[in-house]
Amino acid sequence: MPLPFLTADRVFEAADDVPLPYDDRDRWRRPYRPGPWRVGVAALALLLASFVLFAAVIIAATAEPASAGLVFGLALLVIAAALRLLRMGVWVSARGLRHVGFLATRTASWEQVTSVRTVQQPVRWLGLPRTVQGQALLLVRQGRPADGLPPLLTTHNADFLGRTEAFDRAADSVEAWAEEYGPR
Repeated sequence: MPLPFLTADRVFEAADDVPLPYDDRDRWRRPYRPGPWRVGVAALALLLASFVLFAAVIIAATAEPASAGLVFGLALLVIAAALRLLRMGVWVSARGLRHVGFLATRTASWEQVTSVRTVQQPVRWLGLPRTVQGQALLLVRQGRPADGLPPLLTTHNADFLGRTEAFDRAADSVEAWAEEYGPR
């Protein structure tokens, strides 16, 4: 009895060349992994939220329900902040490019994008006011000045601090998406 899935010389058919389910270009995807600083801060925030939830249960058992509700709401706020922190970054799809910040999200369709380029410039260190020399991935949109918008990615943000190779791969990936789907 031949087992074709175990042989190395079998002929691949065209039906085998179907795209994988995660290769859907219309879904928003982050072309890089979140960095250790971002994940670490979110994990600590979720740990804090678990203690606050435990405190809410103790308060609910011993004190007024209004106090427990307030502490429970605080825990939900910390959980929402941690999840939003993990969601931050650059997302791409066949429809455009999305820059997700903590409080705001900016989306640009590929028709609006003039260029996406990496430049050497002073960048913020972990989003704080202190600036250091680094690289930044800038988005230039039609009809808008290039100086007005913050950079999409930097070598010193929470995703790429100390990981310059990861920044280079992410910047190249976003630039490739812009090259593929941008206006011709």
